[in-house]
Amino acid sequence: GDRGSVSPKPIKITHASVFPLICRGRFFPAQLKRPRILLTQVRSLHGEGLQMVKNPGIAERTTEQKAAGQTAAKYLIDIEAVNFRPDEPYKLTAGWASPVYVDCRRVIAFLEERRAIVQLGVDMLERDLAEEPDLVAGGETAGIPYAAWISESLSKPMLYVRKKPKGFGRNSQIEGNIPDGSHVLLVEDLATDGGSKINFINALRETGATVSDVFVVFFYGAFPGAEETMADAGVTLHYLCDWWDVITAAETGGYFTPGDIAGVRGFLADPAGWSKAHGGK
Repeated sequence: GDRGSVSPKPIKITHASVFPLICRGRFFPAQLKRPRILLTQVRSLHGEGLQMVKNPGIAERTTEQKAAGQTAAKYLIDIEAVNFRPDEPYKLTAGWASPVYVDCRRVIAFLEERRAIVQLGVDMLERDLAEEPDLVAGGETAGIPYAAWISESLSKPMLYVRKKPKGFGRNSQIEGNIPDGSHVLLVEDLATDGGSKINFINALRETGATVSDVFVVFFYGAFPGAEETMADAGVTLHYLCDWWDVITAAETGGYFTPGDIAGVRGFLADPAGWSKAHGGK
């Protein structure tokens, strides 16, 4: 396959055997509560050893995590980062057309909400990651500030990854320092079908680093292909909130008209069909 591709092979292993395989310093406490977990065996880019990835694809959420997601959604609504435009659909990076859009870049300008959203994300990562990262990498460009805030909260060094090498100077695609064998958490602002994350993941793996987890603030949770894309890459996508959280927060707080909410529900009922009918892929 293409350079950087992986071939996940699910295997069941007992909880006791997890420790010698994936412990790096402090083991994240949430895993101590689980008697048995499903891990995936992923051969590294250079065929050197194995990387253990817990449940590749889209991370499942608990009731507590959904409540946190609704809290984050409320913050996004409060700062007017949630936008409705059914008559003039948004064209998303992945090519989909959507009547709704979340502008996570807007968060950088609102200090209180920014701190709260980042803390919710850090709490989730400390609870859910199977392996503590050595480094936190932000994807160009919207992932960079989130990676900076999260790396500071986790007390981890930071990198950032360009979409492609810059084309001059050292022609670098990754800025920062990656010690041999580093385990990297990739951070982005949002995800639609997950396709744009693969470029960043492959760039990091080409250095010899391992990548098993991706974090985004917002996941559309609507367009097809995200689960398969993440699973094929051997990574787990962790997200803070999605459109269902936005709908719940909007209905609870009375933020939008019933017509707006009905429009979002109509889109979510058939997002691919809605996109195609409105000029998207």
